[in-house]
Amino acid sequence: MSGTTTAAAALRRRAAGSGANRWVVLVVLCVSLLLVAVDATVLHVAVPAVTEDLKPGGIELLWIVDVYPLVCASLLILFGTLGDRVGRRRILLLGYALFGVASGMAALADNAQVLIVARALLGVGGAMIMPATLSILRQVFPDRRERALAIGIWSAVAAVGAAIGPLLGGFLLEHFWWGSVFLVNIPLMLVSLPVGRLLLPESKGDGDGPWDVVGALMAAAGLFGVVLGVKRLGGGESLGSLLTVPPLVVGALLVIGFVRRQRRRTHPLVDLKMFARPAFSTSVGCIVLAMLALVGLELIAAQYLQLVLGLSPLETGLRLLPLTFAAMAAGLAGARMLRRFGPRRMVCFGFCLTAFAVVLLTAMGRTDDCALMVASFVLLGFGLETTLFGAYESMLSEAPQEQAGGAAAIGETSYQLGAGIGIALLGTVMNAAYTPGLSGVPGVPQSASASAGHSLGEAYEVAARLGGSAGAALRHAARDSFVHGLHVTLLVSAGLLLLGAVMALRLPRDMQCEEEGAGAGEGTVEVPAQRDAAESRVSA
Repeated sequence: MSGTTTAAAALRRRAAGSGANRWVVLVVLCVSLLLVAVDATVLHVAVPAVTEDLKPGGIELLWIVDVYPLVCASLLILFGTLGDRVGRRRILLLGYALFGVASGMAALADNAQVLIVARALLGVGGAMIMPATLSILRQVFPDRRERALAIGIWSAVAAVGAAIGPLLGGFLLEHFWWGSVFLVNIPLMLVSLPVGRLLLPESKGDGDGPWDVVGALMAAAGLFGVVLGVKRLGGGESLGSLLTVPPLVVGALLVIGFVRRQRRRTHPLVDLKMFARPAFSTSVGCIVLAMLALVGLELIAAQYLQLVLGLSPLETGLRLLPLTFAAMAAGLAGARMLRRFGPRRMVCFGFCLTAFAVVLLTAMGRTDDCALMVASFVLLGFGLETTLFGAYESMLSEAPQEQAGGAAAIGETSYQLGAGIGIALLGTVMNAAYTPGLSGVPGVPQSASASAGHSLGEAYEVAARLGGSAGAALRHAARDSFVHGLHVTLLVSAGLLLLGAVMALRLPRDMQCEEEGAGAGEGTVEVPAQRDAAESRVSA
């Protein structure tokens, strides 16, 4: 009897992540992440083809592009906490299935409305997949050293997916119709579903108390409103628009109500006591600040490369590849750096290195300096990934195993909110620095200057209509004003990054690597292949 009990205990420890199967699980999770990361960016290059074929209106086109990240961000907490309750693998496999069906629906869409619905369903599938991958990873790697390496590989795959999305989309559009950018998901899902069912472990939280349906819906609706309002502000919408302030205010009120509700409940969806831990709350803040400082900057940099330097979209994507390769290198080296330097020094170093790279980019002007740009992008990618790696790893390690799905959802939501706020904030800074330089251009009417002040692309269109010396003067002034605005935006970003470095001083000095007890995962994780083998041994 005691031998059987000992064997069962050993089985549970292996099922919690001690077996060799955990690395196969990591591969499956990384494929899941790659698919979602690619789909977030692959449509960007297909927008002109979609516009030509489906002829959507202006509002419909905005929804085609934005509904995927909007729905995904708003549902992360809902599905992250639901996975803690009903099983993370179950939610992940349902996300696979929905992602495949929605991809086929998007590929075959014959009007804008169908494509918007399909993109929204893709967002639902993405929200089911993203927190599940991190929470399962948290379960199958109970040892922090190995988990750090796994998170590094996971984050490197995320960087690869974001980079190859536009390149894959461009390749498919050169050989097939625009629907192929969605159709490519289906064979991957057909493989991922049976493989995931066979190899992925099932894991749950403690399951105490009823699942708070009302709280989950409040969180989803609140985040939807906040993210929608922030995205519209970042896209240049006026404060009087119905898609900016009203959803932002209503969303903020719902989020506040959700927080108050969770504090009152005996069995909350998200244990807000996690935020009382300095390492957890600081890590979340670092994720927000890192994305806030850099995502809006990425969009402005793309405009600089294409409109100021005159690079093609493909050349622009290739010019940004060094950033991606550096981020991959940082992800793969992150575990070793974390063990050697600890979370505090690692995240501080990442913020400071990224700020230095951003300041270095202020040396860019109207002419192309490829060597400077490549060096800056390498430092930028390495520093950013170092920061995000250290923050994500510290956040997950501070969260209890039974709250892994909720913690992963909080991290992903922070990422999305930081990105949206960054676009709005840095876009506002850019416009404030860019617009004044276009007033009083000799020979240019005031109405033309006002139109040119909206964006550099619109300034080029106005200059082309004016023609002659006035058009040339406007084009020259717009380019100089844009470069000036870029420099101001870079300096603001550097300031935000240095603020993040100061915030990171609250993180632990050393990486605490004590082995988590076997009981932490007992009865909550079950790896199919290991379970079957152990059952046969015990019965024998």
